[in-house]
Amino acid sequence: MDKKTIDRVIEKYQGNPQEILEMLLDIQEELRYLPKEALSCLAEKLNMPVAKLYRIAKFYEALSLKPMGDCQVHVCTGTACHVRGASRILDELGHQLGIKPGEVTPDQSFGLKTVNCVGACALGPVVVVNGEHHGDMAALKVNKLIKQYAGDHKQKKKKHA
Repeated sequence: MDKKTIDRVIEKYQGNPQEILEMLLDIQEELRYLPKEALSCLAEKLNMPVAKLYRIAKFYEALSLKPMGDCQVHVCTGTACHVRGASRILDELGHQLGIKPGEVTPDQSFGLKTVNCVGACALGPVVVVNGEHHGDMAALKVNKLIKQYAGDHKQKKKKHA
């Protein structure tokens, strides 16, 4: 765990405890989850109980206490997407990645989640990968989508190596 990350985030929000959610989101974005060491360090630096940070992290679905995949795949299961076949897409993603919603691939390259609505009903069914919306999805398009992001993931790993 990089304490410089914690210091940078605290400085960004001027140590304002009212910005704790934003701090946690920034830390998670950098570290891909909220490790115990990061929460302890943040609590110590802000002079607040670490239990409070755990309560916040457990309350908000956007926060994760366990590692998330480098490519976050969110399948919209809202009404419009559901009636257009979101469950078939979710099944195919799970089959091809070898994981269930809420899990991460063993190499931590992909994480799979369902979300209630992404606000793009006209494009449904929608799959969001790392913030990029893919509308009019179909089970037959899943393989191409996974290959695209697996390739992007490998490129990024090479750059950082």
